[in-house]
Amino acid sequence: MILIKKAQKEDLKEILELQYLSYQSEAKLFNNMDIPPLKQTIEDIYNEFQKGIVLKVIDDEDVIIGSVRAYQKNGTVYISKLMVHPEMQKRGIGTKLLLEIENEYPNQRYELFTSTKSISNIRLYEKAGYKIFKEEAVSEELRFVYLQKVRKA
Repeated sequence: MILIKKAQKEDLKEILELQYLSYQSEAKLFNNMDIPPLKQTIEDIYNEFQKGIVLKVIDDEDVIIGSVRAYQKNGTVYISKLMVHPEMQKRGIGTKLLLEIENEYPNQRYELFTSTKSISNIRLYEKAGYKIFKEEAVSEELRFVYLQKVRKA
């Protein structure tokens, strides 16, 4: 059984290690290990922790197997770093994390982004009700797709 709860400051090192593991597949899509999630530092994640909410998913042995971050600004909730341990993917954990972060910020506009090559991520977000509203070229080989969802009471 898995449990989703708010991460504490002492969880951030383990979450960052999970991030390094989880984003390997993203880096391989571009044949480039120099992507921002693989370069993030513990100080960076502390700053994100201070700014918003970090959720964690723990398994029966209290190991963190998933996480997501979000913060709210000007009526929009910005969701980032949705990750699930590679061995635990395709079990609905990412969807549960996404819904739980939306529940932390009810009745808002939600925005997130992923690379255009991350087809499985885009599929997950679209199944959860997100719609693509823009694309942006970061470099010749890297394009981001931005998705949004509006949930009002």
